[in-house]
Amino acid sequence: MYLLKRTNSEDPDFKKLVAALDKDLAHRNGDSNDFFAQFNKTDLIKNVVVAYDNDIPVGCGAMKEFDNATMEIKRMFVMLENRGKGIAVNVLNELEKWAGETGYKRCILETGDKMQEAIALYKKNDFRIIPNYGQYAKVESSYCFEKDLK
Repeated sequence: MYLLKRTNSEDPDFKKLVAALDKDLAHRNGDSNDFFAQFNKTDLIKNVVVAYDNDIPVGCGAMKEFDNATMEIKRMFVMLENRGKGIAVNVLNELEKWAGETGYKRCILETGDKMQEAIALYKKNDFRIIPNYGQYAKVESSYCFEKDLK
């Protein structure tokens, strides 16, 4: 079992994980990374979850308000050497729980077509594909998802 900590975007462990995420995304996305990076700023995100294994930060996720009923999941990441251990599922479940506790009715998110493990994670956790929203509306490489919260 991994320890999950609720925090915010000022958390130094979150910042370290986001730096690793950004490096991974730059490699995967290549020339299109600058477009996506502009929508992934972490300034002032109030809802962050960091996962720890023996006091070592190994994964994270965040969410921010999209509208008065919806939270947008952002910055989901697990260190490569810790993947396949259920960490992302635990972080995602904690974010969904937190969103529900604070009165939100659904979560949405965007991921890229090169993030096959992320697409599988969201489908496995009952997120359904929706038409691309907002800034992703005309981006062919984006997959957008939603999930109603209980």
